[in-house]
Amino acid sequence: MRIDQLDKSDGAAPHQRRYRMRRSIHAIRKTLLGTGVALMSAIGAQGQLVTTDVPPAPRPEAETEPQDHPYVGMWVTEDGHIRHELLNNGRYDEARGTRQSAWQGRYRVTGDIIQYWDDTGFYADGQFRNDVLYHAGYILFRENR
Repeated sequence: MRIDQLDKSDGAAPHQRRYRMRRSIHAIRKTLLGTGVALMSAIGAQGQLVTTDVPPAPRPEAETEPQDHPYVGMWVTEDGHIRHELLNNGRYDEARGTRQSAWQGRYRVTGDIIQYWDDTGFYADGQFRNDVLYHAGYILFRENR
């Protein structure tokens, strides 16, 4: 809408109407930007909705916890660049590219949710669905040996 098309019946001077229009446009842009940022942060790299409404569970109390679940083993991305080995003693070893043991730490599986605590204190989680691991925007498949 152009400034000369604004309703002039309010008795405001042209500079006042321009000021109100700029403020309205600024408010609209700010709202759209905020909505876009919130939406981008809620959608992961793979276009999957990431829920952030559930706080992470506390760190496991034991240094390692034996795991009894069907997910023990090697999980790899389709290109083989990222490899997660879930050990049955509650530890994991992640390799990236040619870097073996790039990240190591503890993990715990509860239902279909996996929680990671690496040895530097970093926390992450993921979810198993249909024998596929979705973790930090990556999709990992069970390695067939």
